[in-house]
Amino acid sequence: MSGDGEPLLAVRGLRVLIGGRHILHGVDLDVAPHGVTALLGRNGAGKTTTVRGILGLVPRTGSVRLAGEETVGLPTHAVVRRGIGYAPEDRGVFAGLTVAENLRLAERGEGRPDYPLVHELFPELRARAHQLAGTLSGGQQQMVAIGRTLLNGNRLIVADEPTKGLAPRVVTEVARVLERAAEAVPVLLVEQNLAMVRRLATHCVVLADGRTAHQGPAAGLLGDAEATRRLLGVGRAAPPVPTPAAPSTGATGKEADA
Repeated sequence: MSGDGEPLLAVRGLRVLIGGRHILHGVDLDVAPHGVTALLGRNGAGKTTTVRGILGLVPRTGSVRLAGEETVGLPTHAVVRRGIGYAPEDRGVFAGLTVAENLRLAERGEGRPDYPLVHELFPELRARAHQLAGTLSGGQQQMVAIGRTLLNGNRLIVADEPTKGLAPRVVTEVARVLERAAEAVPVLLVEQNLAMVRRLATHCVVLADGRTAHQGPAAGLLGDAEATRRLLGVGRAAPPVPTPAAPSTGATGKEADA
């Protein structure tokens, strides 16, 4: 990757066939060894399938190399143990369990979980340790989802549509969550909100019809209105996601998510 050294994650010719139908037709992408790399595309372009292919959650062919090590052919649990943390589209928190219990379930049992890092990045998780996760705001639930990926010394965090269905105020909170996480671990971010991408990402990959349509600096794409319209179907750039003055400190943290 230009200016960034060797990519942390290098995907070449990734193909996915599900139910006799080709979903991915040879995706190529690089994830930078630091910061946020955004995976973009219109609905149905293959973004989530690409993430699932990287993790081995669907049958795949091609090459997926993490820090130079080939992972195609490995089961998902073996891919994860090589250092990929996954925050799924629905956040995947257990609403009836406390914050502390949600985090404890993510411990792999190998080495000591890095609670100091999680609590340094997200002090609210320590303060709300005994609060049921189902009573948290969408942004706070995203802290739990991202916090789980940071416990085990992962090399890469994959965050799939973390702002989907959230109110604008909560989107701002999630942006702060990811910004803090990316200070510690590189992030592959699947996202439709271009304001979020503009704020966080240094590199971007655009998919179209199950193929890579563009790859390069995020600022270059988002600063080109014609290219953004052609690749993403967006008429003009969204306003930037504002930076909050301070984290939320409400009694329960419950907010509307849509």
